[in-house]
Amino acid sequence: MFFSFIVPVYNRPDEIDELLESLTRFTSSIPFEVVIVEDGSTIPCENIIEKYTPKLTISYYFKSNSGPGDSRNYGMTLAKGDYYIILDSDCIIPPNYLSQVQKSLEEEYVDCFGGPDAALDSFSDIQKAINFTMTSFLTTGGIRGGSEKVDKFQPRSFNMGLSKKAFEASNGFGNIHPGEDPDLSIRLWNLGFKTKLIKNAFVYHKRRISWEKFQIQVNKFGKARPILNFWYPEYTKITFWFPSLFLLGFLFSALLAIFKIYFFIALYGFYFSLLFISSLFSNKSLKIALYSLWATIIQFYGYGKGFLQSYYKISILKQKPQEAFPELFFKK
Repeated sequence: MFFSFIVPVYNRPDEIDELLESLTRFTSSIPFEVVIVEDGSTIPCENIIEKYTPKLTISYYFKSNSGPGDSRNYGMTLAKGDYYIILDSDCIIPPNYLSQVQKSLEEEYVDCFGGPDAALDSFSDIQKAINFTMTSFLTTGGIRGGSEKVDKFQPRSFNMGLSKKAFEASNGFGNIHPGEDPDLSIRLWNLGFKTKLIKNAFVYHKRRISWEKFQIQVNKFGKARPILNFWYPEYTKITFWFPSLFLLGFLFSALLAIFKIYFFIALYGFYFSLLFISSLFSNKSLKIALYSLWATIIQFYGYGKGFLQSYYKISILKQKPQEAFPELFFKK
């Protein structure tokens, strides 16, 4: 099996440098190529690519800006492999990553897989807190790697594998962003392809993000979900409502507390205590544990608010998704 790493990049030459450096440290002799797609950047990374041409089989393509999904599709049409591995530019890859992927696919082949993300010790405290919040079972239920059914796991495009056969059958990613990952997974299921999680094929996801950017990101995640529910009602889950219900429940509990009814607000206190202890145990840092509480508040508020806004426009007002939220759709 010949693998092609597909990496879209937009104004992030430093990230590409770290990513490519990690690929040179692979411990296996499994053949692979790297396809870098510059998505209309004003700060190109071509000089970084030249640095690694003696070390890696690497191709570099520059195109006009059309979003990450379209850039991944572009890269896959030019790749030489029969299995594509899609990465975000802000990832660092462990030395045994590819051997873990090949081992898992040899044991149980699927046409699409996903892997978890983790944090390096060198990451900032904010990055570690956000990583904890995005991956903890207490916050996301493990949907980014850990608890979904093997045959119904929805891979995320920061760490996703896709066979050439599945790409050609599905035409790859759509033009919604975010939300292109579950959209592709559902279309693959409907075409008869299977997906799975490879727990040992994790990447270090170095989210270069601030609290403000994180809030914008999760708000878009929330807006995208009712659109996907509208497109694929058979895959709607009650769990998609949890962040919004959490947000509304907190407001209701706070209101009851004004009238000296403290039971419900105490439940929130218990939940955040569990979250704090879990983060403290995982990260062994009081500061990161406190940051994790703030990251969770931002996550639930941003996602929950975005979900309710989108549900109102899409399901109640019956607006077309592209008209209701044009910022979620790239024009090709």
